[in-house]
Amino acid sequence: MESIKRTIKWQDIKAEQLNLKYSPHYLSKEQADQLYDLLEKEVEYFSGELAKVRVFGKWHEIPRQQVAYGDPGISYKFSGLSVHALAWPKFLIDLRDKINDDIGYFYNFVLINRYRNGNDNIGEHRDDESELDVDAGIVSISLGQVRDFVLRHADHKARVRVIKPIKIALDHGSLLHMLPPTNVYWYHSLPVRKRATGVRINLTFRKVKMLSIE
Repeated sequence: MESIKRTIKWQDIKAEQLNLKYSPHYLSKEQADQLYDLLEKEVEYFSGELAKVRVFGKWHEIPRQQVAYGDPGISYKFSGLSVHALAWPKFLIDLRDKINDDIGYFYNFVLINRYRNGNDNIGEHRDDESELDVDAGIVSISLGQVRDFVLRHADHKARVRVIKPIKIALDHGSLLHMLPPTNVYWYHSLPVRKRATGVRINLTFRKVKMLSIE
């Protein structure tokens, strides 16, 4: 991916116990298009058991495509899965290094989700796994079809009190940085959107503390 130094324009999105930074045009259209095309040509997504997730004790097909890359020996556990990172391809190293320079944290793992159309989705969850470096937060790059990213406070979900949900339409080439303490108190999801007919690719960069070779 061609590297062009550009001034990043950030939007701060804040609510009770929520801290997000959003750049709708983190990548130029040219950069975003190039990265999208590379991902579509070069990436082979997980299949078989790695394409399933455990929900309430039962295994289900993941309603999206998924793959992970990272530093040697890294694995990441979530929803009953232990995902071993594949070796970084060159174009993702370039993107990772750009993000590391701009954000100020070193991210050593990326989970890529490909949503084939508006039926593909991810349900409400919190990324609160113990091996994540909380201070680094999670950096999300969105490409392709614009989709709604919805956040709901745990107290609202539990009907303890009313807290207005947050909805962000994630643009092609955008970056969303989810900072602490957001993941402690807020659930997030990418709901079904029947009218969204295009492909969306999302890359979530994480800093994993725990290295394991299994």
